Amino acid sequence: MSSFRSTPGRKRLLGAGLTLVLLAQVTIPGLAAEDEERVAHVISRLSFGAKPGEIEAVEKEGVENYIRRQLHPDSQPLPADLEKLGQLDALAKDPVYLFLNYGKPAIKALAKSNGQGDKDDKEAKKIIGETYRRMYQEAALARVRRAVESPRELQEVMTDFWFNHFNISQEKGLDHVWIGSYEERAIRPYALGRFRDLLGATAHHAGMLFYLDNWQNTAASYKEERLAPAFAERFNKDQEAKLPARRNRFQGINENYARELMELHTLGVDGGYSQKDVQELARVLTGLGLPKGAGGGRGPGGPSGQEQMMFAQNQGAGAGAGAAVGARRRLGRGAIIREYGGGETIVGNRELGYYFDPSRHDQGEKVLLGKVIKAEGEAEIEKVLDLLARHPSTARHISFKLAQYFVADKPPQTLVDKLSKSFSESDGDIAAVLNTLFHSSEFYDKNYRGKKFKSPYRYVISSLRATDSRVEDVKPLLNFLKQTGQPLYQCLTPDGYKNTKEAWLNPDNLINRLNYATVLGTSRYPGITTRVKDPSQVADACTTDLSAATVSAVKQAPSQLKAALVLGSPEFMMY
Repeated sequence: MSSFRSTPGRKRLLGAGLTLVLLAQVTIPGLAAEDEERVAHVISRLSFGAKPGEIEAVEKEGVENYIRRQLHPDSQPLPADLEKLGQLDALAKDPVYLFLNYGKPAIKALAKSNGQGDKDDKEAKKIIGETYRRMYQEAALARVRRAVESPRELQEVMTDFWFNHFNISQEKGLDHVWIGSYEERAIRPYALGRFRDLLGATAHHAGMLFYLDNWQNTAASYKEERLAPAFAERFNKDQEAKLPARRNRFQGINENYARELMELHTLGVDGGYSQKDVQELARVLTGLGLPKGAGGGRGPGGPSGQEQMMFAQNQGAGAGAGAAVGARRRLGRGAIIREYGGGETIVGNRELGYYFDPSRHDQGEKVLLGKVIKAEGEAEIEKVLDLLARHPSTARHISFKLAQYFVADKPPQTLVDKLSKSFSESDGDIAAVLNTLFHSSEFYDKNYRGKKFKSPYRYVISSLRATDSRVEDVKPLLNFLKQTGQPLYQCLTPDGYKNTKEAWLNPDNLINRLNYATVLGTSRYPGITTRVKDPSQVADACTTDLSAATVSAVKQAPSQLKAALVLGSPEFMMY
């Protein structure tokens, strides 16, 4: 059996020049071949692929200790440069701040104040485009660098999994500036926590509320006033008549988020709900949206973008202080309370950027999945999220997706059943469910090893890890992902990207990968420093041994192309 598996004696056996040769399998003393393959398999699934020397390190540490460490990411400190990435505005700032500083109204106002805005707003449009690209690249660089370098490997894998599960697209409007915040505040902190907390965070983040239009979801009886009552006295009838006409976006029930919340996020398409349930859930979710003046339309009486920002930053003063204190206590960390002239108060949550507007909420009683939901305003939302998170159909749906992601495109039902049981018994503890998965007989079944085909994103990250590469400029990688059909943060549909071989194995994709492998393997990829070029070390990242045909091709290739051929091999495409 041929192998390029890493061993302490590999360099000695390869000779001083490290010439690639066909080796007989060599094993570490005291470690059976099966154990060595087991380690490679575990790393390939709990991370985006082994880094040079990682297989030996985990062999020494022990698989159990490795799994335990990965299930508890907070026990592993992050390198200082990765911590610094988390301080970029696109990730570190809350949705309200991002809108007020990077939203279109702010940028247009800035362009005009600098004398750069003309009648066609060409300069403002240019600045808006440049700003959105910068925010996107900040979020993308942080994602890629963490996936490549972070010791919290499973957290990075699960961040990718859950973002895809709760997908939003930065191609839609305000999500241009909110995409990084969404991942950083609603996905990453809960990736190995409780599913209910993850569900709640995604349901309340401004990015999701905008992407699936729930910010417009309004009771059918609601009538939007021209100006907020507290500000009516500031405008006489003539002034109000001169205000530009504006579109009323709050014109009744919007079922978009309610439908995806059940079909994609919780119960699954066969989860036992009806169209009537979708309608009832949409009624429950009415009023859950964005703060006025911070993404949810104009602030009270604020006809201009400049006034809108001024109002939004006026916090915590004036009448109604007692109500504000109560609201802060109810909303907890991140609560924001804005009080305007005349005692009008807008309550929201700065951490996630949402605002519940009781005046737009359907105050009637609802019946969802056979359960009566009494009219309790915002509390109805929390009760319904509890109901959906703990539903047996949710346990089955999430368990199937995890089994498909970690084991096989068509996972065995026995594994799905085990995970469903663990999900229900642990009240949706994601780490507990994964622990069940990583100790199941199905996870280690040889029939499933090395049989998952890498998506373009996984292929990129695994290649960077295998070559110990450092990414300084993420733009070329983003172009490659776009070429291969998986542009980062840009899946337009709410069901996210597929993770099956059928979705990604096609001639065009393979050609793009081979071209990429050639450039990366020869250290010519722009914006990337490739630090490992030894083909044997790169081959260690393959879950299975290289075939005789691959070894022969690599052996006959010029020295500068050997690593590239390993990266482009059929074995490297699988995990």
